[in-house]
Amino acid sequence: MRMLVLGAGLQGSACAYDLLQNPNVTEVRLADLNISHLPDFLHEYSGKRLIPTPLDVRDHEAVLAVMRESKATMSAIPYYFNLELARLAVRAGTNFCDLGGNTEIVFQQKELDADARKAKVTVVPDCGLAPGMVNILAQYGIEQLDDVKSVKIFVGGLPQQPEGPLGYQIVYSLEGVLDYYTTLSWIVRNGKRAQVKALSEREPVHFPKPVGELEAFHTAGGLSTMAWRYEGKIPSMEYKTLRYPGHAHIMEAIRELGLLDLAPVDVKGTKVVPRDVTVATIGPRLTKPKGRDLVALRVVVEGTKAGAAKKIGWELLDYYDESRGISAMMRTTGYSLSITGQMQANGELQPGVFTPDECIPAAKYIAELAKRGVKIKELEMS
Repeated sequence: MRMLVLGAGLQGSACAYDLLQNPNVTEVRLADLNISHLPDFLHEYSGKRLIPTPLDVRDHEAVLAVMRESKATMSAIPYYFNLELARLAVRAGTNFCDLGGNTEIVFQQKELDADARKAKVTVVPDCGLAPGMVNILAQYGIEQLDDVKSVKIFVGGLPQQPEGPLGYQIVYSLEGVLDYYTTLSWIVRNGKRAQVKALSEREPVHFPKPVGELEAFHTAGGLSTMAWRYEGKIPSMEYKTLRYPGHAHIMEAIRELGLLDLAPVDVKGTKVVPRDVTVATIGPRLTKPKGRDLVALRVVVEGTKAGAAKKIGWELLDYYDESRGISAMMRTTGYSLSITGQMQANGELQPGVFTPDECIPAAKYIAELAKRGVKIKELEMS
């Protein structure tokens, strides 16, 4: 079975690695504009089952050609390409999934549902960690209760050894992080969809040592379409990002001072975008080539079962893979994308366009992650 991965960055490389662990995958094409610097953990596969492929995703005919040779296509490139790539996948008659992150684009992808069903392919956006893994777990909890009162999702990618005033290191695009810090977040409150400011409503969340206390605050994107699906059905639903205590206060000050603005300002006669300066300035300081990361996650669903109050929860603490040099963020995000693509290629998902919470069988998904050492623990809750 041939598989196509678009994007040879961190998440795409992790996705390709995971696909190559399945002997039924005969070939993985890892496609990007630049494929000259693959990570060490992929070198042993290159030229055998791994085919590094130069590709510009803006060249639609070239994309169609490689898609038509693939059982499933997994996109690990910026979200703004994913709508057109989903359209091309449907035209090519291949399954498609992506890391998503932009709910407006997901709704546009959902308009391809009739065409996807006709082509007998599955399109699944938002297949990473958050959105992705957390939504599958939230849905799993919702399905196990008779009536749901609240859904709370917490997740964050963090350095194992926090340094500096922000206690943070870059684990994916810094531009993406700043987007989440400056975009209103959709939640469900009192049964209605509402928007709240990013970095707001901070609260402590405690994890087992050595992680300890973290702080949680609102950011955009994590709920994906669930805020729309469950408006009027669940009174409260929210997603919050996790960081070490004090991070949000500093980032809020940076934002309120205008340093994350996108409108150009005049600096000694030159037009400068404040956010570009911020990224260029703090980006190198938050890049830790020898840093080791972790992913902390908790999902709690509260409601009733058989007339009695009940809480269901899941927790994950995943760490940098020292033996392979694969970060926790790559493991939880890239592996999730790979698992989705393999389910699609195996015909386990019905044709159409669905978010992960609408189509991924949670028990099998959790079991597949456990095989990879990503162990989601069910919490004992009153």
